[in-house]
Amino acid sequence: MGGKCPHRSVKKRRYSHKTARRTKFLVKGDDAVYEELHCMVGDNKSLPVDEDLPGMGQYYCLHCDRYFANVAVRDEHFKTKRHKKRMKLMMGPAPHTQLDADLAAGMGMPDNGPKLLST
Repeated sequence: MGGKCPHRSVKKRRYSHKTARRTKFLVKGDDAVYEELHCMVGDNKSLPVDEDLPGMGQYYCLHCDRYFANVAVRDEHFKTKRHKKRMKLMMGPAPHTQLDADLAAGMGMPDNGPKLLST
């Protein structure tokens, strides 16, 4: 007696993955964030004001490369699992770079051994 009507089309509200894909291409790579993080160890400069960014560009998470609307949202982000995983990744060894990938694929510079002296 129960169940769905077979001739009725199902209209579900599905999560849009378009925004997730868009932000995937806007964030910096792990190696770029790692380099920026380790060169800015002692720098505590204030961020420049940018009207196009959320929160005028003042509330930024360096590890995740994200801007936030206010301090409360940024502080909530610091408590999330995603941020903690990202911090652990950035504090560990350096992530792989494009040069590492090229060398692993055999597309790097050839290693012909030491040069011999010709006399």
